[in-house]
Amino acid sequence: MTETQGRVLLCNCFKSMQLDKAAAELSSDLAAPLCTELCRGELERFEKAVQEPGDLLVACTQEAPLFEEVAEELEGPATLKFVNIRETAGWTNSKSDPSAKVLALLADAQSASNITPAPIREIESDGMCLVYGAGQAALDAAMALEDTLSVTLVLSSWDDVLLPPVLPFPVYRGSLRTLTGSFGKFEVMLDGYAAMIPASRQSPEFHMPRDGAKAGCSIVVDLSGNTSAITAPDKRSGYFRAAPNDPTSIANLIREASEMIGTFEKPIYVSYNPDICAHSHAGKAGCSNCLDACPAGALTSEAGKIAVDHGICGGCGSCSANCPTGAISYQYPSRPDLLVPIQSLIGAYKEAGGHKPILLCHEAEHGGTIINALARYGDGLPTNVLPLSLHAVTTLGHEAMLTAFLSGAERVLCLIDPKKHDETAPLSNEIGLANDLLAALGHDPIGRLDIVLSSDPDALAEALSTNSKDLALKNPTRIGPVGGKRDIARMAISALHRASPDAPSVLPLNDYAPYGRIEIRSEGCTLCLSCVSACPVGALADNPDQPQVSFTEAACVQCGLCQTTCPESVITLVPQFNTSETALRAAVLHEEEPATCTSCGKPFGAQSTIDRIKERLAGKHHMFQSANQINLIEMCDDCRIQAQWDADPGFGASAPRPRPRTTEDYMEAEKSGLTVDDFLKN
Repeated sequence: MTETQGRVLLCNCFKSMQLDKAAAELSSDLAAPLCTELCRGELERFEKAVQEPGDLLVACTQEAPLFEEVAEELEGPATLKFVNIRETAGWTNSKSDPSAKVLALLADAQSASNITPAPIREIESDGMCLVYGAGQAALDAAMALEDTLSVTLVLSSWDDVLLPPVLPFPVYRGSLRTLTGSFGKFEVMLDGYAAMIPASRQSPEFHMPRDGAKAGCSIVVDLSGNTSAITAPDKRSGYFRAAPNDPTSIANLIREASEMIGTFEKPIYVSYNPDICAHSHAGKAGCSNCLDACPAGALTSEAGKIAVDHGICGGCGSCSANCPTGAISYQYPSRPDLLVPIQSLIGAYKEAGGHKPILLCHEAEHGGTIINALARYGDGLPTNVLPLSLHAVTTLGHEAMLTAFLSGAERVLCLIDPKKHDETAPLSNEIGLANDLLAALGHDPIGRLDIVLSSDPDALAEALSTNSKDLALKNPTRIGPVGGKRDIARMAISALHRASPDAPSVLPLNDYAPYGRIEIRSEGCTLCLSCVSACPVGALADNPDQPQVSFTEAACVQCGLCQTTCPESVITLVPQFNTSETALRAAVLHEEEPATCTSCGKPFGAQSTIDRIKERLAGKHHMFQSANQINLIEMCDDCRIQAQWDADPGFGASAPRPRPRTTEDYMEAEKSGLTVDDFLKN
């Protein structure tokens, strides 16, 4: 039995589902939780339950509006929750008993209230709307929007425009050069911008066009039919786009855009911690994973750090999934609030007697439509497929995938709208990393992790029917997702390692993995410690009492900044994952005996560094010509100053600097048939 706290009303929907066993095993505060027609003939059972305080979970989403209306009329104190078990579990042609899955879905729905909500930002829209488009279609749309919004019409073409006797808004011509900003704060730049002449008769006429005209607005309606002026237009709130010859899309656009006035709330999907960002250091390029992953252009590089435009961010989460340090963290939900439900859903299913669970991650609108169609017109979801609805599937990182396997999942499928096919590369990278880790642990990764890029229910059914080898883990378990991204990932990978008895302690990985160590070629290292100052995560450290550089492997993200910064080019990256505890402790990579001051004997630097300086300066630089001058190199700072103070006046005298070469020197040398050096010697 899986424990389900609180009150649950379970309905078999006119006996179209076999839920007797699930109801018998259900732990609920209601004596008889199973109904047959809760929304009709047994509605009084809901009316009675809703008048008691506390959470009330109703296992029906189709009739949720009815239940909410009844609860409002009765002014019941109960807090309503709804969960769909019909299309996701009950309506299936699978021969297996769905009870374990039903109980798992109920338990997951009960715990949903524990998720911490994401921060919210308010957006003010004054209703200023730019309608930019071609001909009559743009004019008609502007006329329709004028009822609720303050419209300005800019025509990209106007051959077919029939001007009305009354124009309630200004009309211009122009070509959109750039569009920046987001809902509530768009900035547009137009070329060929000109106002329409009021005396225009048969067709619009314009005068005094100019380029580079700028304006601001809250909403943009683009009916030009041209390529979008912004990246990922479908993700930019307040930007509406349709083809001028598509009346259905234009009608939907008008309906949606006309409501975009007032105060709105938008989640702040990600947070950023610059202190652990590996993007760059001292002008050297490091990690650019988040910049490469963002499909909306919401991330930019500014002064060596990442700037997040929360107005543009659409919440795909690819940046967070691909960030090696956790500098960018997803908040909708947060990483713990994602991993806990994954583990709870799979764990509850197995505790209720379920076998070989498959985790199906999907986005509510797209995935819900496909699951609904599969349940109504196909065989439904198999009883071992556990659907998990997310705002964006692309937020899944390798740590989430491995946590699912650690909890007992056999496979993880990511169902994604094919319209987002160009956004799946970051997710594929995370799947590749998870597969590499599984393979290194000794498990067959084939068919273990897949992306289903389709809107076809049959394609989903086919993907779910694909078999993979059993994931032979000893004692699947859960982890407490506490700490940063790398802390959680290490917990999951280490737990998987313990559950994989034949796995080596060091797991080899491919290039660009965010785990590994570095090697320093000792004979070329001068212990300048530039690598230490460049490391953004503290994986490299020095020793104030000894010429030494140490390394903590667990902290290294393989960003390459140490390698790029090293002036001697003696650092090599080695991608791997070390599961042993030694990875958590600092290990000395290179050290030397300190150079001691020839005057006072105090250690003051690395001997190789002093030798290198002498090699490059002694006798070659005009300030280090005499023996006394060269000896200064081997003194500490204090003794070097004292030696120069105590010396005779000529001690610090340097050799005369070479006379500057002039054009006349080169001309005279050429006349003499000599090189300029030989000419000056003579």
